[in-house]
This record gives sequence, structure tokens and C-alpha cells, in this order.
Amino acid sequence: MRAAVLGAPISHSLSPTLHRAAYAALGLTDWTYEAIECDEAGLAALLARCGPEWAGLSLTMPLKRAVLPLLDEAEPLVGEVGAANTVVFTGGRRAGYNTDVPGMARALAEAGLPALARPPALARPPGLAGQWSPGPILIVGGGATATSALAATRDLAEGEVSVAVRDPAHCGALLAAAQRLRVRVRLTGFGQPAGQPAVLISTVPAGAADVYAGLLDTGVLRPDWVFDVVYHPWPTALATAAKRSGARVIGGFDLLLHQAAGQVTLMTGRPAPLPEMRAAGLAALGG
Repeated sequence: MRAAVLGAPISHSLSPTLHRAAYAALGLTDWTYEAIECDEAGLAALLARCGPEWAGLSLTMPLKRAVLPLLDEAEPLVGEVGAANTVVFTGGRRAGYNTDVPGMARALAEAGLPALARPPALARPPGLAGQWSPGPILIVGGGATATSALAATRDLAEGEVSVAVRDPAHCGALLAAAQRLRVRVRLTGFGQPAGQPAVLISTVPAGAADVYAGLLDTGVLRPDWVFDVVYHPWPTALATAAKRSGARVIGGFDLLLHQAAGQVTLMTGRPAPLPEMRAAGLAALGG
């Protein structure tokens, strides 16, 4: 069986390492996984070429929203978030899934934040429901990953979630998703303090959030948790500043690992071998 990750650019992707490690651990010696450069213009044609030998596809930038009209069906979470990062081929049909949201929720939970996302197994620990909140949330960036962050933290947020963006005119998809998720969003200027968040989640590329590192170093922002979705290069300036400030730091590798594990399970029908995938990924990143 064949599987692949699509995106543009894609040569940097760690997904082949994670998925191949899973196949090896599961004994799926006839499964292959590759990285294929594909932009929005080429997505429809590539999907049309995927025959019965294809199990599924992982999608990264800029395809998570572009794939929606090309799907035959999708899980409810895809409709809520307005993005799919996974396509599974079954009986000639294309089914869309979003493993970014549960992947992000698992990464947050491992850092001590009992974030709630689908599936229900990720619910808050007993005794916390209805009486615990980490405080305000600040999401940096307004793209598909930012929307996944909204979904992953929707039950942690009380009141509004602040979203820092450069151009509010480009936030239509995020604001529409927020309505579907019933999360109130307050757009703020990029690099400007937005109250005093307890959780800061950066969804922008490497280097773009450096201004927030400065805000942490000067004490303007003092979050308890900082989640930077970048995994290479690591640590980022934001992660380093967060560690200096005493915040709990969550890296993009944790998100990548858990969303990939969800994809492996969807495509193979078998539980993902998380320890083997984690070890292979960390080895590829030099520890």
C-alpha cells in the first residue's frame, strides 16, 4: 500500500520518518510513504491519480483547506474546523479527517493542560470539569493551524480567545470556524500585548514569533504555558525565552508526533506505535 505527505514546500517534512517507523514497527513491510511536492493548483489532479493501491494522504500547507471541495465525505470535526490534514481512501471514496486538533490536545494534556477535543477519550480528568480553567488564551497566527488551536482549547477558554494577526482581512476562515466552534475571538495586533494570557500558542513559521520572545524576556507577557508549533529548528527564540521565564514549553514535535499517530491509525486500522515513532523522529532531529 502507498501513502504520502503533500505540501509546498515539502522537502523538510519529518512525516516520512514517523510513518515509516510506524510501518516497520507494525510489520507492514509492503507499505510505502513518500513526500510529494504539491500546491493547490495540482491537488485535484494528484488525487485523481490515486488508485486502489493508495491508503491515504497527509496534507500540510497550503492544502488543508483546499482539499475540502475534493472530498466525498468528512468527519464532523473537519466541518467545524474547516480544514482536513488527512485523506483516507476507502472503496474508491475520499474521506477527510483532522488529526491536528486531537494531536494538539494530546500535546497540551501531556504538558499538564487537560484540553478537550474529539475524540471524547481526551476529556478533562475527573474532578476538573466545570471548576478549572488556566486563564486567557492567546493564539499567534490566523491560518489553519490557528483554527485547530481554537478547537483544541475551546473548553479551556472562558470568555474570549485573543488571536494575534498581521492582517484581519485574511481571517475570514478562522472567524467562521470560531462561530461554528462557539468560541468568541478577539483579534489583536501582531506583536502587541493582549492582556495577560495563561496560555500562548504560536502557529506561525520559524522566526515569525520572535517578537513574542522579546515580550516574554521583558516580562510584558508571563504565560504559564507556551506552545510553539515549530519543530525545526529547535529550540526557537520563543521557546528559549519561555523556558527562561519559567513557563512550561511545548514543542511542535509533540504536535507532529500525535497528529501523525492519528493518521497511522486511520490509514492502517491499527493502533499507532507511539514509542517507535517518537524515537525515530527524535533521532532524525538529532535528539
